[in-house]
Amino acid sequence: MKLYDSIELAGRNLRESVLRNSLTTLGISVGVASLVAMLSLGIGLQQLASRRLQRSGLFDSIVVTSRRDLRGFNREQEESGPAPAESPDLNEAARLKIANVEGVVEVYPDLRFITEVRFDGKPHLTMVAGLPFSSKDGDSFEGMQGRFFSSEDAHEVILQKSFAAELLGKSSRGPDEINVAEVAKPLMGKQLVMRYAERESSGGQDAAFYSVISHETPLTIIGVTDLDPDSMRGSARARLFIPQKLIEGMRPMQAYDMRASNGVTSDQPIYSNVVARVSGAGKVDAVEQAIKKLGFNTFSILDATKSMRRFFAILDLFLGIFGSLALTVASIGIINTLVMAILERRREIGIMKAVGASDADVRGLFFAEAGAMGLLGGICGTALGWLIGRVINFGTNIYLKRQGFPPEHIWSVPVWLVAGALGFSFVVSLVSGLYPASRAARLDPVQALRYE
Repeated sequence: MKLYDSIELAGRNLRESVLRNSLTTLGISVGVASLVAMLSLGIGLQQLASRRLQRSGLFDSIVVTSRRDLRGFNREQEESGPAPAESPDLNEAARLKIANVEGVVEVYPDLRFITEVRFDGKPHLTMVAGLPFSSKDGDSFEGMQGRFFSSEDAHEVILQKSFAAELLGKSSRGPDEINVAEVAKPLMGKQLVMRYAERESSGGQDAAFYSVISHETPLTIIGVTDLDPDSMRGSARARLFIPQKLIEGMRPMQAYDMRASNGVTSDQPIYSNVVARVSGAGKVDAVEQAIKKLGFNTFSILDATKSMRRFFAILDLFLGIFGSLALTVASIGIINTLVMAILERRREIGIMKAVGASDADVRGLFFAEAGAMGLLGGICGTALGWLIGRVINFGTNIYLKRQGFPPEHIWSVPVWLVAGALGFSFVVSLVSGLYPASRAARLDPVQALRYE
């Protein structure tokens, strides 16, 4: 029997029992839909996390620390680099070396300090941090009220919303109760005065020969941000941000610029850590290895995402297993439908064998019927799963909007998922048809013709 004849005959047989075959196909569709919907949500959440990391400006960044700082020390880096006592200082010379590493586009020190600022004659204690001009396009400033710095060394400041509320005397509110637009409007264009201490070397060779000079700098408030642009870097979160070039020019006194490794005070500051920004996320690993050879410890978001990728792989596995349960139940429906078809068509099978049809022809006929139900169910199920994902995404965005959050895309159906769902449903249907097809092929034509 030719393949075309088998497909035509299978289609005719499926049309004769429309209701039963439609219900079986519907069962397959529901199974495929649950599989596609669950996996599309898992993939969408993973893509959402990746987009957030990429747009944070830290996905292509490497935090470099001195090996003398044992807080960033681990066993792997201990075995691959010099001993802590022999490692170089993380100073301006080291910063230039890191900047010359192939693939590095920017290196800046992570400068921050706790200081007092005065607004409307009242003192406020807070942490100040520098932001490079390249942070302008970061995701942290999406919902910011106002604007970014006008230049790399402008005497301007961006406030975190909780500190802005404190300046207005609304610090009793919780973070979720603070409206950025509400606190930003009365602050825009106003000035606050920041006090800081500058360390100045006295030219001596002893560590005690330095002077501390107090300064005051007026800063214009130009923006209030909802998110914390600094939340991915360390536990000390700043609430007041000024341009990186400005804070470097101020040379505010910090713990790490007091003494070099030889015990001698120098005009050159010693940094706790510096951030190296790489030209692309794909080059992060190679740049990390090059920096480690210079004698420093490194950490990147890619290191942290290894655990995240492992988590999403396990999540997708469990979602796939639970989604496949409905498809497994549907496969039982296929077996039941085809077994009933054998009982109803014993005489037809006997006639086919009597006129020359082989066991393989009969087996192929039932395989064609099972495959047709599986393929049609897979197509309908994929479309249904896509629709379910859209509805969930739409409902989630309505909830986020009511809570004051921007909309998110938490659902994704890539081409490989569509192809995989169709292929999986087709294969499951063929496997389900193994027993009915083998049973039909083993029928004795004489006994089949005596039936009824």
